[in-house]
Amino acid sequence: MTGDTQEPQPALSPTDPTRRRVVAVGAGALAVAGLGGGALAVDAVAGERTPATKGGLPEDCYVLTSETVEGPYYIDADKIRRDVTEDREGIPLLLGLKVIDAETCRPIRNAAVDIWHCDAAGVYSGYEGMGSGGGGPAPTGEPPTGSPTGAPPGGNPGGHQEPTDDTRYLRGTWKTDRHGHVTFRTVFPGWYRGRCVHIHTKVHVDGEWTDAGYEGGHTCHTGQFFFDEESVVATETVEPYASNTAERTLLSEDTIYDQSGTTGGLLRLRYDKRDITKGVRASLTVGVDPEATHDGQDAPPGPSASASPSAT
Repeated sequence: MTGDTQEPQPALSPTDPTRRRVVAVGAGALAVAGLGGGALAVDAVAGERTPATKGGLPEDCYVLTSETVEGPYYIDADKIRRDVTEDREGIPLLLGLKVIDAETCRPIRNAAVDIWHCDAAGVYSGYEGMGSGGGGPAPTGEPPTGSPTGAPPGGNPGGHQEPTDDTRYLRGTWKTDRHGHVTFRTVFPGWYRGRCVHIHTKVHVDGEWTDAGYEGGHTCHTGQFFFDEESVVATETVEPYASNTAERTLLSEDTIYDQSGTTGGLLRLRYDKRDITKGVRASLTVGVDPEATHDGQDAPPGPSASASPSAT
């Protein structure tokens, strides 16, 4: 992992050239006060519940976050940064994570956390030549029946795909602080056929942070974060999401999400229900076993083990 510590701050520039709202994120100061401070008026707290406690500890303790497949579009981190937006348009998203040891509930400091996800059109950076979801142009016509099958073009089931280009938007790695916290600035992901809206993640521990980046260690968690249907529906009439013609898979239909709520990676979301374009705050406690190795190749049993890598 090599370093790239420049962190341009995204700006929200809403315009209304048509009856659809348009969200653009570019260089400059962040115009969404709610994502930079405490001014966000929150009407919806999607997926948010007051944590139950056991013995004075949050219920999030002693619970391992579900492991999932890595998917074919992981690129070993070459962008050490918290702001991964680059030039991608979309609704600003502030992703706040807390990484803890699920056995002791203690925060894990100096872990390297990777995130990567598609843009509003369903395209992954590094794989633009493969189109929406890495499987060609966004599909049109009748949706498929059943779970997706087969391999992506030029690939093999479960195999990693080699990048087609040098783009790296919506990808980044940053370290957890002494409280186990790490925060990323990005945009709300889009979708592609065969998968619900999601963000990929990896947690690396026991490595060393150097001037060049993060070196050594092992991957103790490979997972995905998910968005509830209410929030995704709210994005559908907002450009550039409104121009995404791919058939959208519902959260309840997804072959990777295990339907277990926050344990399975379902994010707690805060946003203004009247206008989601003001920005979204997403948070989750990620419980890991720092002694284990989960590199995303140890596909868990169940539906996700049979899912096509073209839809992961």
